[in-house]
Amino acid sequence: MRNILAAVALSLLAIPAVQAQDVYVPYDRDTYHLIDRYQIKLGTKVPEMHTNVRPIGRSDVAALAEAATGEPRSTADMFNIQYLLNDNWNYTTQANDNISERPIFNTFYRNKTDLYHYESEDFTLRVNPVLHLELGHDDQSDGMRYVNTRGIQLEGSIDDRFGFYTFIGENQAKFADYVVDRIQRDGVVPHEGLWKDFKGDGYDFLTARGYMNYSLSKHVEIQLGHDRHFIGDGYRSLVYSDYAPPAFFLKLNTRVWKLHYMNLFQELTADYRRRGGGDKILPKKYMALHRLGVNITDNLNVGLFEQVIFGREKGKFELQYLNPIIFYRSVEHNLGSEDNAMLGLDFRWNLFNTAQLYGQLVLDEFVLNEVKSGEGWWANKQAGQIGAKYIDAFGLSNLDLQGEVNIIRPYTYQHRDGSSNYQHNRQPLAHPMGANLYEFVGIARYQPLPRLQLVGKAIATRFGQDEITAEGDTINWGNNVNLDYNLRPMNYGHEIAQGIRTNQLHLDLTATYQFKHNLFVDLKGIIRRTEAEVSTLSKNTVFTSVALRWNIAQRLHEF
Repeated sequence: MRNILAAVALSLLAIPAVQAQDVYVPYDRDTYHLIDRYQIKLGTKVPEMHTNVRPIGRSDVAALAEAATGEPRSTADMFNIQYLLNDNWNYTTQANDNISERPIFNTFYRNKTDLYHYESEDFTLRVNPVLHLELGHDDQSDGMRYVNTRGIQLEGSIDDRFGFYTFIGENQAKFADYVVDRIQRDGVVPHEGLWKDFKGDGYDFLTARGYMNYSLSKHVEIQLGHDRHFIGDGYRSLVYSDYAPPAFFLKLNTRVWKLHYMNLFQELTADYRRRGGGDKILPKKYMALHRLGVNITDNLNVGLFEQVIFGREKGKFELQYLNPIIFYRSVEHNLGSEDNAMLGLDFRWNLFNTAQLYGQLVLDEFVLNEVKSGEGWWANKQAGQIGAKYIDAFGLSNLDLQGEVNIIRPYTYQHRDGSSNYQHNRQPLAHPMGANLYEFVGIARYQPLPRLQLVGKAIATRFGQDEITAEGDTINWGNNVNLDYNLRPMNYGHEIAQGIRTNQLHLDLTATYQFKHNLFVDLKGIIRRTEAEVSTLSKNTVFTSVALRWNIAQRLHEF
């Protein structure tokens, strides 16, 4: 498929573009909170902005920041808006504050945002270092826990036709004990691909992302690369999240009138095992996804999506799924296949320039009679989300609250094997905890000073863990996306949180100070309490850390 997609992309280069091409704001939850904040505050003044498909283009974010400059704002808001303008300086004329007074050797940091930049009529380049040094202590582990990431980030444009982006980072890490539990269960480092042991209980891995995008017309864009994606306005996504590692993709974005139509084709890893010596090609599978978002009104957006995951012998791609506007379920039926198709909807409704309601509904299988019967049929595989954001809560400037409920029935996202289940590299493509759960997410963000962010999170989850018999067999109760749904113990009588019922509370309090543009210091404290019906699976963890971050997002393990 890679050769096919590359050939398609190259064949399009001769088509003249009619607008300058932008790259995307890397997906960082803290930065995207600012985007959400001002999109809610501006309300009907930015109706054309679609926030449900992320990452979002830099030109859109620059336009949002420009629109926010004329609004009443606090000192912290003035700082945030200027931050967004400076961070996207090559897409706005209002980043006047970004000029450095003392460049280094008249070459480096000629502006405040980039180690090195070049700008001409035909070419723009931004080069920045990447650094993440974190040191922490976990009361369940011996010795210090740490993250050591060094890398580089480049982005720019050519001839006002192409945008390009690349990120590469070399990492060594020793994780908290609860993260190690997940690594041992699935055999992979969360968010990452290939890894190797480092100093006994550590991990060494390389992170790489990159893409090229091109405007086919004023309203249609094509993007080819290797990256993550996120669909939805929630803290979690039940459709497609940024939890799994980057994957090869081809994406089409069409934005016209009140519509945003996105097509995403991806090559994924069907199953992953650590290489036991010597290189080998890992088995492939593919995903095709499309979402149509419609601005029903200036403040109400509704989206319909459909996706299918499939594998073929010798890694072949099913060409019929390349049709960007067909109903995938009909293709699946006509092929006589057992591919894994899902569909659903999402919405975002901004209210009174201070609040937002949002939600998602995912249907993996839906048979109305079985749902109405209430008998707990195993294939009643559905997931739902409802949430709200409250900006400047209770009239207090820069206090933003968010509450979210996620409900996922057992066996949702599972399928018969790794070639069609909803995972990449043995990591869930949607909710990081898999399925068979109830979850409440509560987040409070407060910015008492322009450079200081205080964030508190509480994630309470009730879920059912799978059982391991005395013989070492697994009884599949529908939590782990990697398991075969044919291994279920029964056909009826299934309920959410079945299996080993577990209650988990994850508390995170983080103080972040931004010394310079995109140079952060984090002080973090995490308390986790896991209480399971099987006492050996219960665990209480306290983890504290301090981190220095430069042009990179926090590494979060919230599962």
